[in-house]
Amino acid sequence: MHTPHFSALSFALAITVGALLPSSGALATQAKKAKISASQKGAAKSAAAKPAAAKKAAAAANAWPALPAEVALAPNAPALQSKAWLLMDFDSGEVLASANADEALPPASLTKMMTSYIVEQALRAGKLKPTDLVTVSENAWCRGTSAESCMYLPLNSQATVIDLLRGIIIQSGNDASKAIAEHMASSEAGFAKLMNAEAQRLGMTHTNFVNPTGLPDPAHKSSARDLAILARAIIRDGAEYYPLYAERDFKYNGIKQGNRNALLYTDPTVDGLKTGHTAEAGFCLVTSSKRNDTRLISVILNTHSAQARADQTRTLLGWGFGSFEKVSPFAANAVVGTAKVNFGKADTVAAGLSAPWLLTVPRGTTVQTAVELQPGLEAPVAKGAVIGKVVASANGKPVGEAPLVAQADVARSGWMLLAWQHVNKWLGK
Repeated sequence: MHTPHFSALSFALAITVGALLPSSGALATQAKKAKISASQKGAAKSAAAKPAAAKKAAAAANAWPALPAEVALAPNAPALQSKAWLLMDFDSGEVLASANADEALPPASLTKMMTSYIVEQALRAGKLKPTDLVTVSENAWCRGTSAESCMYLPLNSQATVIDLLRGIIIQSGNDASKAIAEHMASSEAGFAKLMNAEAQRLGMTHTNFVNPTGLPDPAHKSSARDLAILARAIIRDGAEYYPLYAERDFKYNGIKQGNRNALLYTDPTVDGLKTGHTAEAGFCLVTSSKRNDTRLISVILNTHSAQARADQTRTLLGWGFGSFEKVSPFAANAVVGTAKVNFGKADTVAAGLSAPWLLTVPRGTTVQTAVELQPGLEAPVAKGAVIGKVVASANGKPVGEAPLVAQADVARSGWMLLAWQHVNKWLGK
């Protein structure tokens, strides 16, 4: 009988392999560690995701309830999550839809629309030149804080008026706004007087400016309607400077900054105007968009995020362009009436429009017109003189009016013809 036996070599090999192989306990320990490591990584990933989710949840929680239209000239106007909103037709100045349009609210950097408007007016009037140099005082100087918008003008440096205007419009620079205010009116308070006088002239009845920047002050207020009126004035009165409001970025002092109006990057029909934000004012946006022959101005005041102000503006403009159209009751230079003329070499004169007349009305609307001519018109009458008006209405409500002008000169009669006409008038002929 053969008895098996291990050699010394086999015994040594077994010991070596046993030492190299982990025990079941070691394997369990390693598995536990791996599980803990994976759990820690998952927790870390979850923790990293929490701030973004929390931020989104906080924004949603702080969002205002949807504010339906109080005024709407077409059906299905949107309800928007802001404290106030408005849509205006640029050509007529008519409000197409709005909610809370006249509440005086903090306008934040929308204020700078008035600051830039005053600068533009001064440039047009020759009171300022684009190349004039403006000194940056310590009060105007921005100290590099991220808490406010800055053009980053160096202390005691000088900048041209046109660069400051770009800094106000594109970069929303508080330093640029303060510097030009001090240059034009010696102080921010002095410039605020100019701002309020201009607001009064434009018919901004729910506005009071305290500074040129929009930095918080309990007395510094404006309304959605007033800001739309101001935007319309900027576009109407400043053709040579309005393109600045569409510029996407501006580089000054080696620092390039982008325009905060997100719609300038995504909608080619948008060409202005201004963003604003403070903790008190929320996120605000005044926008102008032109599609074909229609330009609309929208205002969003105090919504909960930059994304929300852009999205709400898109919604409002989309509704406006989809719900309204331009109509022309008469062709350009059309004669729409004949006015009787007393004591003239001609008894009548044709009345017509002095310029093309376009109305913004809900799509599919039938427009009626009524001509009102000046009674008792006497010669001489000059060509182009206003001798009446034409009023347009739809569904029994007025939707616009335009002046009617004489289409020809009518000279006064000679003395013999004049005497005969007086006799006929006395006789009732």
